[in-house]
Amino acid sequence: MTQNDFQKAAGISAGLAARWYPHLIAAFAEFGINKPAAQAMFIAQVGHESGGFTRTAESLNYTPQGLLATFGKRITVYQSDMLGRTAAHPANQEAIANLVYADRLGNKSRGDGWKYRGRGLIQITGQDNYRACGTALKLDLVGNPQQLESDANAMRSAGWFWKSRDCGRNANDIEWVTKRINGGVNGLSDRQARYDIARKVLL
Repeated sequence: MTQNDFQKAAGISAGLAARWYPHLIAAFAEFGINKPAAQAMFIAQVGHESGGFTRTAESLNYTPQGLLATFGKRITVYQSDMLGRTAAHPANQEAIANLVYADRLGNKSRGDGWKYRGRGLIQITGQDNYRACGTALKLDLVGNPQQLESDANAMRSAGWFWKSRDCGRNANDIEWVTKRINGGVNGLSDRQARYDIARKVLL
């Protein structure tokens, strides 16, 4: 796969392609993502999770309605009105993270939700996942979670997550892979559109 192929497959600018291509090829080699169908699906899924390869940290800039739709029973209507983005005030992203990620995903201490919010191109979230990813990548991500925001580690963590969830086993099944990555089928139509574009270029 050339850099130009990657740019077309991901539907991104030449600048973003140049930024991410070396890290993508390194991750493909490190984690054995070598079949065209798997590469197309990886690019599509990572593209969706990262807003088209533009984010390495989770945005929690939700409206009250967005908070309720995304986090459901983990947040009340009152809390979403207080914390979500409105014309009167910006979203309190730190408070949102500490609320919706409290006491889950290995988060135990006050502030862990924000400290271990989604990072990396595929949004590693929660202390347990930071620990597992850090062990695999030989990085202290529990002590220094912001390391996942560097380009190299953001891509490596996505490769690790893909391999750890065995996503390559059914790499041509968009719904199956989405469930492995997301836990549900959030954003399935966007993931499908990205996969269709990537597949036309790479397969």
